[in-house]
Amino acid sequence: MFVDKAKIFVKGGDGGDGAVSFRREKYVPEGGPAGGDGGRGGSVILRVDEGLRTLMDFRYQKHFKAKPGEKGRNKAQHGANAEHMIVRVPPGTVVIDDDTKEIIADLTRHDQQVVVARGGEGGRGNMRFVSPSNTAPEIAENGEEGQERWVVLELKVMADVGLVGFPSVGKSTLLSVVSSARPKIGAYHFTTLSPNLGVVDVGDGRSFVMADLPGLIEGAHEGTGLGHEFLRHIERTKMIVHVIDMAATEGRDPFEDFEKINRELFLYSEKLSERPQIVAANKMDLPEAEENLAQFKEKLAANGGDTEIIPISAGSNQGIQPLLYRIADLLDAIPDTPDVEEVEQIAERKVYRLEHETDEEFTVRRENDIYYVESPGIEKFIKRTNFSSQQSALRFARIMRKMGVDEALRQKGAKDGNLVRIGDFEFEFVEHE
Repeated sequence: MFVDKAKIFVKGGDGGDGAVSFRREKYVPEGGPAGGDGGRGGSVILRVDEGLRTLMDFRYQKHFKAKPGEKGRNKAQHGANAEHMIVRVPPGTVVIDDDTKEIIADLTRHDQQVVVARGGEGGRGNMRFVSPSNTAPEIAENGEEGQERWVVLELKVMADVGLVGFPSVGKSTLLSVVSSARPKIGAYHFTTLSPNLGVVDVGDGRSFVMADLPGLIEGAHEGTGLGHEFLRHIERTKMIVHVIDMAATEGRDPFEDFEKINRELFLYSEKLSERPQIVAANKMDLPEAEENLAQFKEKLAANGGDTEIIPISAGSNQGIQPLLYRIADLLDAIPDTPDVEEVEQIAERKVYRLEHETDEEFTVRRENDIYYVESPGIEKFIKRTNFSSQQSALRFARIMRKMGVDEALRQKGAKDGNLVRIGDFEFEFVEHE
């Protein structure tokens, strides 16, 4: 079974908590702080494996969670960083953020990789918080939570040549004749429900990969029929072989078929209409094919078209070798660099050290008797604060005052005892004189 789309959940490992510890050694009566930092959580990384051809594995496993970093230890020992989780994907995989629908990466080459969920930073141990005014801090940070999200994987077939055309025009038969591929062939529409790949040996030392893609119908650019499932794959190909049933065995006009398919390609992406294209005039061994071919050429010329036409009969193997030579010649003239935009970017995450960043933006709003403070930076900071430690709690309150959060709450009408909510945390507002 060919699987070309999957949705998976990825989560980076949480950072390890920092430690609160002091030196306890003989003859060292006042040992200083010695709590180590927590280790960084592992990241989830997608890496291309050219040995894979489908997204089949993701039907059975949809959750990928990296391991957390180790906690800091005493004697200034830092926790170990967790190993990254490597998830293998086939070449041609496009990675999309399910929430924003933005493309995270376009993975086309073997061993190319992208981080889809970064591991959290380890929390700092109390040895990091020593200052002239506090030589024995009992403050340590919690580890940062690892990034998590749902991502959509879409596989676009990596082929040099894509066969396009209406259903049942002979694309699968052509692929089976020119390669060792054995696609399912039948005398009914949509025999091909998923792409079939075949390696074609031209016979003069050259070869290329050809893809037999599901048949198109009108409205495909809007998703009608197999629609986008087809067009997603044709985007990868360097050139197009347009297979036409020149014998009109199903009663359609060959030239109208040609125009309709090209219109669907154009409406889906103007770049597709600019790809090199050859018309493979198929079924030339059947009655009326020669007459239809002559009319096809007349109509093409009358409409200003100059697409090259090569008569063939896939069923009787006529004209196949000239077609392969011409395809190989055109491929030789096309640069190796694929005409696809490669995206290897992922949003940079800001590491919040709020005690040094008093200009962090936030908003305060009131709903009934509850005051909401909204700020991604403050929410991250709260999660890294260990409120079981009095010094850590006082540090958090001091930083909030320094940032102006207290004053903003007062301006909104907050009084002693009012409930303040920041992310998943709730506090009572306390007025300081």
